[in-house]
Parts: sequence; structure tokens; C-alpha cells
Amino acid sequence: MVALLTLPVAQDGDGGAGPADAASALLVLYCAIRQLRERRRPLTPTAAVVLGLPVVGLAVAAVGASSASAGIGGMGRYLQIFVLVPAAVLLLVRDRADFRVLAWSFVALAGWQGAVGVHQYLTATGASYQGEEIRAVGTFGPQDVMGMATVVSFGLVCALGLALGPGTARRRALAAGCALALLAPLALSFSRGAWIATAVACALQLALAGVRRALRIGAAVAAAGVVLIGGLGVGSTVLQDRIDSITQVTDAPDQSVVDRYTLWAAAVGIWREHPLTGVGLKDFPEYRDGHASLALSAGSDTDGAGAGFRRQALLSPHNMYLLVLAEQGLIGLVALAGGWLALLVCALRGLGRAHRSGTGLDCALIGCGLLIWQLIDFGYADIGGPSTVLTAVCFGLVAWWALAGADGTRAGAPAPVPRPLPEQAATR
Repeated sequence: MVALLTLPVAQDGDGGAGPADAASALLVLYCAIRQLRERRRPLTPTAAVVLGLPVVGLAVAAVGASSASAGIGGMGRYLQIFVLVPAAVLLLVRDRADFRVLAWSFVALAGWQGAVGVHQYLTATGASYQGEEIRAVGTFGPQDVMGMATVVSFGLVCALGLALGPGTARRRALAAGCALALLAPLALSFSRGAWIATAVACALQLALAGVRRALRIGAAVAAAGVVLIGGLGVGSTVLQDRIDSITQVTDAPDQSVVDRYTLWAAAVGIWREHPLTGVGLKDFPEYRDGHASLALSAGSDTDGAGAGFRRQALLSPHNMYLLVLAEQGLIGLVALAGGWLALLVCALRGLGRAHRSGTGLDCALIGCGLLIWQLIDFGYADIGGPSTVLTAVCFGLVAWWALAGADGTRAGAPAPVPRPLPEQAATR
């Protein structure tokens, strides 16, 4: 499923399900059949509650959707990303070795997409950015401009966790080298949201691993960043302008920032009229114009990276929390975000146990880092596009560490049979 995300995305499609989505369906089906055949114990009560919480808000919002097709389609997508695929990953990952294999697959996918993105920048074959086709988007194309940035960010967080954890010096050096190499495609993605989320997640990973180590690695990363940006030549000016724009979102915002603020305000206005249950799944576009100001543009222009010019409609507020609030109301947001908060608490508790035992620190840092990155990024983005499947796997990895891996147990394993005491055995 992860490997299928290396394939080029059809640029003339409607953004529907792709090969990775089909593989995720097969993964869930395989997991269900395996659980039935082997008669394994289902999820623990804690895992069932945490992963099942979103179903409450989804069921209510699906009933309130404007059409049955929108309700069923939206509910299926949410269940895929936040319930079914994470549960399948939680049940199928056997131990920390499996966890590390998945983490390395994230790094490999990020390396491939990053290499394609850097090539796009160097040859001016990327997505259009300020009149030049230099934006690195990997194989996802200009219609999923956040796809490569998400993949590279996940890979960087995983590589940093592997570098900070226990293991051979060779493995840690390889992981550190991958993390440094992924800084270049992340920078060339020109994604401000991914930059902020990655910087915060990696900084917290370093702090959680140890203050002294954090200072040393932070200095090394800063030096590498100077070398990489300096080596990009002309691109350094573009990057500097993009970095400066982060602090200009209120003074002199560009049109993309204006659109985002307008969409956020529209989502809040929609929620105020339907505070508890929202307007229904996939119904944000229907109510958007009635709550958005005239500052909202007609759409986002995309071009380059093998695709022609296209005007993309703004169908979401580009903020996961506000999207859920508008379409599912307080019930949906509390259910969904409550599950994420529970995962974060359990993951951090597991991190403390990993520090005390001296084992599994790399898994703990990866699990906490991925979840922190995702929670921050959801403030600037929402689900959508082929890369969303990787988000589901990410939640599965986090769920495994938070609900099973931190204790060294395996979800879905057969219940242990109690052994009789010696005196009981002798009596029998």
C-alpha cells in the first residue's frame, strides 16, 4: 500500500480513489478474514473506544447530509482514514521490528518522492509557483500540491526517530543522513504548513530524546540548512520570500492566505448555525458562499508538472478541525479530536516507559512525532488526495505504539491461557 504511492497520479482524473486506496481496502479485508479464521481476540476495550469514537459523530453527520450518496461517501472516507486502516495496522503489526519496517518504508517513499521533487525544481518541470514551474510536488502533481510535502515530512520524522533511538551506529548514521537529505525537498515544496509542523515535531522529538543531544543535533541541522539553502543558488531568494511570508499573514497576506482566512471564517459561521451536529458530511461547499465574504477568490489555479492549467474549486476550509466542526458539529469534533488526544496521552506515557526501560525509544519518538506533526498540520490542511492513505497508516502506527507497543503486547493476539500453580499441577 505504501509502495503504490510511488506511482504517478493521473492528472486528468477527478481526484477519486487510486491504487493505494484499493490496497487499503484489501488490507482491511485481509485483516478481518484473518481475525475470523484465527479466532483472535479483538481490540482491547481501550483501543476499541479510542478508534471507535469518530463513528459517533460520523453517523450523526451522515444522517444529516443533503444526499444519501454524500453521506455514505463521506462516511466511508472518514472510516477508511481514521478507523478501519488504523485498526488494521494496529492488529497486523506484530512487534517493534514490524514497526521499524513500516517506518523505514516511510523514509524510502519520502526519498523517492523527494528525489522526483528536487529534479522537478532543477529542471523547471514542477508545479507553477510565481510564474515559474519550480515547485516540487513529486508524482502527485499540482492538484495535490501538499502530497509530496506530507510524504517527505513523515519520512523526515521517522528518520529522525530512528536516528535518535537505540541501534547500531551504522543504522543511526544512515537514518540521520536520510533526515538531512529530506530537508532539501521539504524546502522546495514551498509548503509553509508542512515547514511549521515538521519544525515543531522534530524539535519536540529532540527535546524528548534528551536536551544535550537536542542541542548537538540542532546545531548540525542548522549548519546543514545553511549549506543546502546556500547551495540552491537562485532558489534561496524564493525560499526567503516564502519564509518571510509566514510572518506577513496579517500585515500583507497573499491571496492564498486571504482565501484561507475567508474559508475559516465561513466554516465558523456555518458551525454557529448548526452547533451540535453540523450541516452534514460533504456539505461545506453548499453552505460556503452563504457565509464567505467577497474576498474569497473563485478558485485556486494549478499548472505545470505534466498537467495543464486548471482552476480548482475551494471545497474545504483547509483546516481539519474547522471542516469537522462545520460538517459534524461539536459532537463530531469532540469524538474525533478526543480520540486523537487519547492517543497522544497514551503515546507520551509509553515514551516515559521507553526511557525507563531503555528499549523502544525509536518507536516512541516516531509515534509521538508523527501524531504531533499531524495534529499541527491539520490546522493548515485537511484530508484529500492520494497521500491521505499514508495519513491512515500514520494513525495506525501511532495507535500501535500508544495502545500496544509501549507495553510490549500485541493487539489481536490470542488471550493467554493461565498456567496452574505447581501445587495445583501436582494435585491434578
